[in-house]
Amino acid sequence: MDGYKDGNRGTMKYFFLILIFLNFSALVSAADTKSIPTPRVPPKDVLKKLLTPEQYRCTQEAGTEKPFDNAYWNKKDDGIYVDVVSGEPLFSSLNKYDSGSGWPSFDRPIEESTMVRREDKNMGVPRTEIRSKQGDSHLGHVFNDGPKETTGLRYCVNSASMKFVPLDKMKEQGYGAYLFSFAGKKGWKIATVAGGCFWGVEELLRKIPGVIETQTGYTGGNTDNATYDIVKKGSSQHAESVQILFDPKNVSYESLLLTFFKLHDPTTVNKQGNDVGTQYRSAIFFMDKEQKSIAEKVKARVEKSKQWKKPVVTEITAFNKFWRAEDEHQKYLEKKPDGYTCHFVRDLKF
Repeated sequence: MDGYKDGNRGTMKYFFLILIFLNFSALVSAADTKSIPTPRVPPKDVLKKLLTPEQYRCTQEAGTEKPFDNAYWNKKDDGIYVDVVSGEPLFSSLNKYDSGSGWPSFDRPIEESTMVRREDKNMGVPRTEIRSKQGDSHLGHVFNDGPKETTGLRYCVNSASMKFVPLDKMKEQGYGAYLFSFAGKKGWKIATVAGGCFWGVEELLRKIPGVIETQTGYTGGNTDNATYDIVKKGSSQHAESVQILFDPKNVSYESLLLTFFKLHDPTTVNKQGNDVGTQYRSAIFFMDKEQKSIAEKVKARVEKSKQWKKPVVTEITAFNKFWRAEDEHQKYLEKKPDGYTCHFVRDLKF
């Protein structure tokens, strides 16, 4: 896996313009800004043809739409709001509230790093303008009169500056990574495991019925903001991991772990196939006491079955922080079916 090299990434300028024309479809799938490629925003003369007059006025001329007479001020559906120009994720419905102002209001953005703040004195009274970092779209303003029980901030945003992506369309439009944040509200669960190169582990787990979404990343280490270049050295103690978002009504945590013990060799220490190092160890990172109990029972069940001839060395440890891997490592084998993997599901009976 260390021999991986980036594929050719052309500018695709005209392809990008077509994407914008087709309802400004999502261009990225990421949980943090390190995975979001910089969009190529068309020049203003092109935008003027692609946007509605109101969208252009608000995003490019710092206009303000009418209160209580815009698309999203009273919208309560689950989903995320993205920049209508660039497609970059801005706000989640989880942080939307009724401020009584007549404009969409949020107590925080999805990522503060996606916002650019500027002083605005156009109304005579100093205000703080917010703009999207990548699209440079005028969004609205942020005020200090938001909910005190949360951030105390009110992000007051023009509907015309955003496009709403409903929950059931997020994955197909490239925003699947943000589904994880809806787990609590929807009654979904999250599992985190490591079993060698995360490309192959993810490819097999994502296909299980009941699995809503998966993502690769790094966990179990001692360094913040882990990246592939850091983890591959082995010194940070992170494991190449896969997070699984699943609906417990359709698939159990126990069932997922039983498949996990079939798709990799849990008897090898810091090794899987040709990959050697602590980042390739076998591990289950439990989220709560229930997951810990189930993981211990499943491991004991696997050992008792003697289907693996050597002792199972899979570590069971508390989950701490998950750092989402770079975009090229997400759904790698879906994008490159002939890519490297050392994983397959064995016909074992536990």
